[in-house]
Amino acid sequence: MPETKRHQKKPSWIRSRPPGGERYTFVKNRLKTLDLHTVCEEAHCPNVSECWGMGTATVMILGDTCTRGCRFCAVKTGNPKGDLDESEPRHVAEAVADLKLDYVVLTSVDRDDLPDGGAAHFAETVCEIKTLTPDTRVEVLIPDFEARPERLEVLLASKPDVVAHNIETVRRLTPSVRDRRASYETSMNTLARLIALEPACVTKSSIMVGLGETEADILEAMADLREVGVQILTLGQYLQPSPRHLDVERYYTPEEFENLDRKARDMGFRFVASGPMVRSSYRAAELFVKGLLAAREDRNAQA
Repeated sequence: MPETKRHQKKPSWIRSRPPGGERYTFVKNRLKTLDLHTVCEEAHCPNVSECWGMGTATVMILGDTCTRGCRFCAVKTGNPKGDLDESEPRHVAEAVADLKLDYVVLTSVDRDDLPDGGAAHFAETVCEIKTLTPDTRVEVLIPDFEARPERLEVLLASKPDVVAHNIETVRRLTPSVRDRRASYETSMNTLARLIALEPACVTKSSIMVGLGETEADILEAMADLREVGVQILTLGQYLQPSPRHLDVERYYTPEEFENLDRKARDMGFRFVASGPMVRSSYRAAELFVKGLLAAREDRNAQA
């Protein structure tokens, strides 16, 4: 009897080891002590053991309840009704200092219940980290903020080192994959306006595959990202977080990811991470960004 999509087995190249180890336990306990959430846990990231074991975590600010309900995402949805932990920015900075992180990724749930979508809270968290540990690189993985320039200006004023916003999927599938308020056009406008407001900003986006898109769909999305000026791209396999989420339509092979990697680089992306287990906050991209920023600082010092 043929396997249905819902019951198809994961291929051999989809592997993640169960969380464990001394460093993993330390990171987990410290974040719990400070009552912080991570997308690593909330979104069931398959790389949590590797990243936490190396002392890296993607911290999720603005609470753990998202006002949107994308059909691929494991983060819980609801209406926080304006609730906001004003001590969170400082707590995040303390955690970064305690864990001795030289690179941290801040992301968040969508907060459509807040007047500014949480932009000021994002900015305050970046500022607290840079005040407490000035040498820490801060990447922000932001919601679309409805592509409103005044919100993006508040964020950019805090001087994050990298700004990422994920389009998640291709144009054709966006209405069936993402929340109705999260349109493909809004995401592209968010990225375009970020770059227009701060041309020197390092920008990044991510696409999941395996949801029913064609290669032509993917190439269109990559071309759209390059047209607005995005520099860094990650491509990874969608994995169904629970039976109530979208099915995996198919698993891409490592060779197919290599092919997409080549085509993305040919389009002019400065860095591409493409593979079955690649996620937006991926260590290879992190290492590239560190090198890029260091080279920029050297040039500025010599000028």
